[in-house]
Amino acid sequence: MDYVFAPPPVPSLPVQGSSARFPVRRIFCVGRNYAEHAREMGADTREPPFFFTKPADALVMDGAVLPWPQATADLHHEAELVVAIGAPGRNLTPDQAAALVWGHAPGIDLTRRDMQAEAKQMRRPWDMSKGFDQSAPCGALVPVSVTGPVMAGRIACTVGGDIRQDGDIADMIWDVPHIIAHLSGLVDLAPGDLIFTGTPAGVGPILPGETCRVEIAGLGAVQVRIG
Repeated sequence: MDYVFAPPPVPSLPVQGSSARFPVRRIFCVGRNYAEHAREMGADTREPPFFFTKPADALVMDGAVLPWPQATADLHHEAELVVAIGAPGRNLTPDQAAALVWGHAPGIDLTRRDMQAEAKQMRRPWDMSKGFDQSAPCGALVPVSVTGPVMAGRIACTVGGDIRQDGDIADMIWDVPHIIAHLSGLVDLAPGDLIFTGTPAGVGPILPGETCRVEIAGLGAVQVRIG
């Protein structure tokens, strides 16, 4: 096929223990999926899951040094379990949805918090506060064939070596099968989709020069530094 310019490379993630990479199609993110985080953001502790998106090319690999994002004075970290989808599905039950999981990874949902607060106040979309360039650091995927279903395990975030977030995957309001099932009633899921599944309490700012590290038990870690 003849293009007017060369297509961009396919976004992808490394796979732990393999030289093959996982091609990424879309990135969905769940908002306020831990009760304590929902409370710290001033929301009800249980509501149907809701989603926002990030572009696939917002992915950042472990160890990257990131420039300070444009148009913000308040950049925040959010530690997340990332789920990789390996099969198509729509209108699934939670039991059916569990079979779509290809693997898991630690991730960071970087957020321009001041921009998000303004969008909320004005009842505008969050897109530019969440889906900006290099806003989705993600570690290597660990296949579900290695880990089995990830329903519990420590998830922690440190900034400059100090613990900011310290929670457990088991504390999610909606677990992974229910998240996938709900999302499959809104869009047709396909191999290559990623889902950032929400963050525990303790979100906060990252300053220039600081290193942010998110680690999940059994899945390793992802670390980035703000240049």
